[in-house]
Amino acid sequence: MLKKIRVTLGSLFLIGLTLLFLDFTGTLHHYLGWMAKVQALEAVLALNVVIIIGLVVLTFVFGRIYCSVICPLGVMQDLFGWLGKKSKKNRYTFSKEVRWLRYAMLVIFVAGCLAGVGTIIELLAPYSAFGRIATMLLQPLWMLGNNVLALVAEHYESYAFYGVDVWMKSLPVFAISLITLVVLAVLAWRNGRTYCNTICPVGTVLSFISRFSLLKIHFNEDKCRNCSLCTKNCKAACIDFKNHQVDYSRCVVCGDCVESCKFGALKYGFNRPHGAHKTHSTQEAHSAQDPSKRAFLISSALLTTAALAQEAKHVDGGLADIIEKKAPERLTPVVPPGARSLKNMTQHCTGCQLCVSKCPNDVLRPSMDIASLMQPVMSFEKGYCRPECTRCSEVCPAGAIKLIDKEEKTGIQIGHAVVAADFCISALGEAECGNCARHCPAGAIEMVPSDPDDDLSPSVPAVNEAMCIGCGACEHLCPVRPLSAIHVEGHEVHKMI
Repeated sequence: MLKKIRVTLGSLFLIGLTLLFLDFTGTLHHYLGWMAKVQALEAVLALNVVIIIGLVVLTFVFGRIYCSVICPLGVMQDLFGWLGKKSKKNRYTFSKEVRWLRYAMLVIFVAGCLAGVGTIIELLAPYSAFGRIATMLLQPLWMLGNNVLALVAEHYESYAFYGVDVWMKSLPVFAISLITLVVLAVLAWRNGRTYCNTICPVGTVLSFISRFSLLKIHFNEDKCRNCSLCTKNCKAACIDFKNHQVDYSRCVVCGDCVESCKFGALKYGFNRPHGAHKTHSTQEAHSAQDPSKRAFLISSALLTTAALAQEAKHVDGGLADIIEKKAPERLTPVVPPGARSLKNMTQHCTGCQLCVSKCPNDVLRPSMDIASLMQPVMSFEKGYCRPECTRCSEVCPAGAIKLIDKEEKTGIQIGHAVVAADFCISALGEAECGNCARHCPAGAIEMVPSDPDDDLSPSVPAVNEAMCIGCGACEHLCPVRPLSAIHVEGHEVHKMI
């Protein structure tokens, strides 16, 4: 019963979070966004006290069920491990905790957080690793499938589907995502939860609490026949059947051992009183082995998880072939409204790619700068940041992009436009353009004579930096290729205008 409930809830979280990343319409985050909010590291970075306390209490009572139910990377590893068991059953063995590696990785992670080195956070955070895999590897396939359906629908004059642009947002991040998937798949296929119990900083922190959890897996020594099936089926390699001991810092309460035991020698329940007589222990074990009681315990854990989740729930076109736009070399990167500053983005963002996958205008993409690798930056070759769109601030689970409303967004200055007169076709006298001035939603650009003393001289765009919000409409709509004659420079600290 324990395993069945764990598999059911874990599957719901894995499917829900996968769909959250795959969905490019922005519809599902209204229903599934809470699943991202209850991720442990993201809750800590967002200072979501309710979720943090809830996860601590959940772990203290039930053990590390977070890793088996809520964490999508953990559930994904269980899927790979299950496939591995298809090829060879009873494949696992007991091994001692590799403390030096676990704690070293945790120290490196904490040091990276304190130093503001985002790359370390992105590479080690479990939810971020899952987000990269879903966004970079799975979402393009999902979108291609959608485009096929759109072609079929168009043939039947239906508008049930619409085509979307599928493109490579970042080749380095794609490569990192692919490597991450392969490494995790191999580790989980061969050894189960190796990543969770050696590398993952969230798993290490939760292990400090789970050692003292109220509900644990226990041996009934009277019933145990030392058959070793529990050890051979333990994906966390934490059961020493010879000494009848369980390493609770690594146990993820998956229930595989309880199900595999043919003699009823394992139970999931409260701690046995120290020094109690064996007959009392046997009676207690018999009581705790009652399937209805085990079901009640794990159901309570799942209801607690659901309660926490509810608390958190708070193209332009043409007929002519044109040269693709290229991104300019910006002195300061542009980050979304709501980020407040580059420092806030670096300190809080885990690089999960949820905002990148949700951006309806294809403005956000992962940074390739080593100091902020995989964190979102804005670029305007595919579109611009429309003043009415606040989707990235709505979906960010880590507090890197604070929630803002549409009215607030129109007054946030994230950068300013800079004109390159050497490229501008109006300034060069090649043609009358003024595209940037016509389409500026803030009215910050006007066309003025290049020679103040000659009203008939070629017009050039003049930017009022006090009014410009840095939305990128001018850069995106500039007809000059491959580099626009006007581009946006970011501000290290955003301000209201």
